[in-house]
Amino acid sequence: MIFKRKKSSGLADALTELEQSVAARDGDRTERAFGAAIHALQQAEAAECVAAGPRLAGLLPQFPPVGPKAMLAVAAGFCVEQGADPAACAEPILAAVRDELAAALEFVARWRAAGSDELPEPDEESIDDALLARLGDDQYEALRLALAWCTVERWQAPALAVLGRSAEVRRRYAAALLPASRELEALEGHDLKCLTSMLAVLDDEPVLVLHRPTGTGYLVRIGGMGDNFQLHTLLAHVLIGGGHLPGTAPSADSVRLAADPAPADGSRSGVVATGAFELLAPDGSRIWNEGTPDDIPVVDGHRLLVLDDPGYARSWNADRFFPMLPGRAELVRVLTADETRTWFARTTTG
Repeated sequence: MIFKRKKSSGLADALTELEQSVAARDGDRTERAFGAAIHALQQAEAAECVAAGPRLAGLLPQFPPVGPKAMLAVAAGFCVEQGADPAACAEPILAAVRDELAAALEFVARWRAAGSDELPEPDEESIDDALLARLGDDQYEALRLALAWCTVERWQAPALAVLGRSAEVRRRYAAALLPASRELEALEGHDLKCLTSMLAVLDDEPVLVLHRPTGTGYLVRIGGMGDNFQLHTLLAHVLIGGGHLPGTAPSADSVRLAADPAPADGSRSGVVATGAFELLAPDGSRIWNEGTPDDIPVVDGHRLLVLDDPGYARSWNADRFFPMLPGRAELVRVLTADETRTWFARTTTG
């Protein structure tokens, strides 16, 4: 059999031209080369994207913040989704995300300093001379801040691409980005739930779990969970399914959807998970399934979670929040009776 060799997309050559035009600081040439590189990327095979990802990400520090920098980051993130090394692409992408979050928050500070608490809609079409004048005398800086306010959501996709595919990337960069993402999301002008939730993902995290009805305690190590629905399912699997607690263990399908190492396809499965517990903080307040495991309080250097009988029946779609991110929960050991009493004493139910 004779195999035809697929024609190259020309992506490698297009990237070389883009790198050279950027190094020469030739704006017109760079604009043409950038368009050619994006076109070639759209035609490229996955193997070409693997090599292209780090090259695209490496150009980010040299692109001005008021140009197509977000599109360049999206292109690099797309390559990661096709198999490029997330660790090799992470630093320039997440450094740019950090800068965009900071610029958007600086926009807020200057806007409010100019005398208005009501923030404008993040719409590029609303950027005019009057808006820029409120942000200071440096027109370029004002434009940079206004654009950051209007376009910060575009940085979620490349950030999720590298964060969602490497626990090491999350360990290295997430904690520094999380406060700014939460602060900006709290202003309710942007939908940054995916970014904030990903930055809050815990990896290889020990959690002390106390079960109030039986007075027993467990050390459980968790990781990779995008929300507390996933946590709820996997705790029930480990503790009820493992024979340590009474109750109905979650179905095999719901456990598979929560923990399967293979990425989910993103479609809704229709599988329903059923709540086995009430998740509580040590002070008795509820930890919502819609939240993240990062909501579990730290007490004396340890995350401490209390499980109680559910106040009412609840169920939810078993698909995980981040399709590419499998959850993990393992029982490290059962706490001794003395240890359990000591930790219960630190709760309102002790």
